[in-house]
Amino acid sequence: MNGPVTFDELASLMKGRAGLSVDPGEMEKRPEATFEEFNLDSLGLLGIVSELENRYGRQIGDEADSCKTPHSFLQSVNAQLTLGA
Repeated sequence: MNGPVTFDELASLMKGRAGLSVDPGEMEKRPEATFEEFNLDSLGLLGIVSELENRYGRQIGDEADSCKTPHSFLQSVNAQLTLGA
């Protein structure tokens, strides 16, 4: 299974891994909004990275762990998934 990971999928992961209800459209409309603004902390982000690694059978890497916004996170994850496709 290869990306791209979507805002809908990210919102679902935020709900499943961190218990946060986030509107995917809101994340998409606000590229500068940080994970902190959506109440996701670094441990929640690590859980999402772990889930994506399991789901896609690929190592995602440290760059995604340090992303501050959903936009930059999806760009990083999808670039890494595309490289190995």
